[in-house]
Amino acid sequence: MKKLLVLLTVLVEFCFINAQNTLTLEDIWLKYTFRPKSISEIRSMADGEHYCILTRNGIEQYEYKTGKKIGYLIDFTTLSLDKNSVITDYRISKDNKKILLAANPEFIYRHSYTADYYVYNLEDKSIIKVRENKIRLAELSPDATKVAFVMDNNLYITDLVTMTEKQITFDGEKNHIINGTTDWVYEEEFAITKGFFWNNSSDKIAYYRFDEGHVKEYTIPFYLVDSIYPDNYTYKYPKAGEDNSLVDIYIYDLKTNKSNKVNVPDNNDIYLPRMSWTKKDNQLCYTWMNRHQNELRLYVVDAVSGKTDLVFTDTDKCYVEQPEDVIFLNDKKSAIVKSERNGYTNLYLVDIDNKKVTPVTKGNYDVAEICYVDEKEKCIYFTAASTFSYNREIFKVNFDGKKLSRISDKNKSGIYTADFSDNGKYYICSFADAATPTIYTINDNKGKVLVTLEDNAVLKKQTDDYNLPNKEFSHFTTTLGDTLYYWILKPEDFNPDREYPVLFYVYGGPGSQEVLNSQARFFDYMWFRLLTSKGYIVACVDGRGTGMRGSDFKKCTYLNLGDKECFDQIEAAKYFGSLPYVDKNRIGIFGWSYGGYMSSLCITRGHEYFKTAIAVAPVTNWRTYDNVYTERFMRTPQENADGYDKNCPINFADKLEGNFLLIHGSADDNVHLQNTMKFTDALIKNNKQFLQFTYPDKNHSIYGGNVRYHLYQMMTSFIEKNL
Repeated sequence: MKKLLVLLTVLVEFCFINAQNTLTLEDIWLKYTFRPKSISEIRSMADGEHYCILTRNGIEQYEYKTGKKIGYLIDFTTLSLDKNSVITDYRISKDNKKILLAANPEFIYRHSYTADYYVYNLEDKSIIKVRENKIRLAELSPDATKVAFVMDNNLYITDLVTMTEKQITFDGEKNHIINGTTDWVYEEEFAITKGFFWNNSSDKIAYYRFDEGHVKEYTIPFYLVDSIYPDNYTYKYPKAGEDNSLVDIYIYDLKTNKSNKVNVPDNNDIYLPRMSWTKKDNQLCYTWMNRHQNELRLYVVDAVSGKTDLVFTDTDKCYVEQPEDVIFLNDKKSAIVKSERNGYTNLYLVDIDNKKVTPVTKGNYDVAEICYVDEKEKCIYFTAASTFSYNREIFKVNFDGKKLSRISDKNKSGIYTADFSDNGKYYICSFADAATPTIYTINDNKGKVLVTLEDNAVLKKQTDDYNLPNKEFSHFTTTLGDTLYYWILKPEDFNPDREYPVLFYVYGGPGSQEVLNSQARFFDYMWFRLLTSKGYIVACVDGRGTGMRGSDFKKCTYLNLGDKECFDQIEAAKYFGSLPYVDKNRIGIFGWSYGGYMSSLCITRGHEYFKTAIAVAPVTNWRTYDNVYTERFMRTPQENADGYDKNCPINFADKLEGNFLLIHGSADDNVHLQNTMKFTDALIKNNKQFLQFTYPDKNHSIYGGNVRYHLYQMMTSFIEKNL
């Protein structure tokens, strides 16, 4: 009897422990129990020996060599700001005497916002507000005597010595003329919102002027307002094949108080997605792209004479990759650019004077990011996917390309990043792999770890205590002979003699990656792990068209989006269905945005292989999406009507056979609700039963309050019921 009581006690304790360690949706989406720790807004000081981070309480200063806190650059508790103010960004002047603070942002779109801006003087501890009302994109001049900003689509300058404000442009008008910032499509697809740039001597500003007059409008209703009628938000959204903004560049001279228009050759239906001053006095560089985005040019402009000179051209039979900022060197004649001209993304040195282009890297792998350029040592630090597409390593290469060395740990694969100090002696490294939340360290420029700043050990122990599975990486070969990489999550009590249902997670857009050796999309990763505790296998396959496997693999989907990508997901379903531990009759797929497009195609075109699908915020017809993104991969509907239509989920509505859940936010400014409404109509016309759910006044990300919890509850229940 005593043995029986002991046994029962042990069993009760075992069950209690396991009950305590059961992962729930509340843990993930309400309590945020597993939120990783990060280091926010790291800034190197000009001396290169110290750095700052932004915390709730202030801007803290640290020493690179030891990682020790020196003190506060600013203690927010000493500032005479409203007690509810939250400072979210800061910029330190070049002379380390002033700091520009941004507080209380109110977002407009994904990246753009208005905010309260303040200038803090580190010498006398004084603080001034740049303007009483919220403004946009405030930036200190290089000499820290002025602040430029945008308000109501016009550009302004405030003199910090006299505290006088000067308006530079006067024709700004909502949905018509934009000065000093960008339109919606440049923000979304070229990732640029700041449209003005100080020159090095602080006496000139180059700025964009957008004329949206010919761009058609789109209106979004907002329902949850005080009025009994909805509010309507109208903005300019250029859909595929439709007119774009006309974009010009001006240079404003603070000495003469005049703006001069820059000569832009072939300025007809083009893009100007990047602009910056070179290291040479009064020399501006801008990036020019044709509408097809298969030609990129770099022009330099003499801001005094107005002379324009073409210094670099990149072309491609499909498209040139999205432009990035050009890195100009202090020799005042050289620049470093990325190009896919040899079939992979590599680094090139451009001589601005003689237009000579010299390869720096020549690898048969893709360079990801330029981390630091050491001009004294004539070398470049960068990350690349040199081993497998799902890893990133840190490298150092000489300007002549003859000496290449790996800086990151050769014995530890995963995703590395490097944020260098201004003097290049140190970098803050982040590392993660499928089993390891992000670890932040301070390293010297040879890769040696000096200090561990944050190892997320508490989070790792939490997830380990829950016995959560980690991604396993592998690959398979399709019937066409293509090798596709994937990750798989198996239930903790996985039994190879059982058959399990499988849920695929997909994105699949051109150049994207979801098969990564990290804990990217962390909260989704936790949800996928939760699904394994319910007896599901979760897997993700990067098909053709995805990134970091060279130009040919990425661009093979050109002019025909959806076709090869859908084929590869069907091939994945067939491959997994052939595995002895998979129930081939219980395979589902889930995706968001481009992934929603893919899951919509798979449940229609691939209905024989997919039992269940969830599509969140999907594009259902490329004719209804923006022109910069869509035309980069498809050209215009006028040129490629067949490419637009033949892989449109709407045209396969009659083939829907399985269980389908279609979800969208009604205020999605990116992928309009129109996409879901058109697909819904097509499914109804074909008498197809499905579920459709709309989140009122929510944008493309569908978040706020307990919305994410509600969304993932709904999706989890749908999967449990239908897969």
